[in-house]
Amino acid sequence: MDPEERESVNGPDRRAVYIISVAAELAGVHPQTLRIYERKGLVRPHRTSGNTRRYSEADIVRLRRVQRLTQEGMNLAGAKRIMALEEELHRLRERLAKLEAQLEDRPIPMPGERTGVAIVPMASILSPPWPWRRD
Repeated sequence: MDPEERESVNGPDRRAVYIISVAAELAGVHPQTLRIYERKGLVRPHRTSGNTRRYSEADIVRLRRVQRLTQEGMNLAGAKRIMALEEELHRLRERLAKLEAQLEDRPIPMPGERTGVAIVPMASILSPPWPWRRD
């Protein structure tokens, strides 16, 4: 996913304002194609109280991404899977960034550096304090 697309998806443009004909024109597809994409789970437009589909700018970006993938030879199931993996990757990168920031704020102490904890050789724990004799 392009950085511009990601900004649009994460930005404040989730207001569902476009009716199906306008959304289809903006995405460069036929309105029936949008209905097929919805049926296949590629896009989930908002529904009004009258059950009319309304698309947001984020939906338009998503539709354009589907178009690019299908033009490159991907079928709709493949496009759906790729987009799901891209979204998961984006979420995981955000989570990683948060965890890295937490580590910078509170580094994990190395073993032996914690108060009251000492590193001792295993032999001193497992060996009896008296000399070992084998008869």
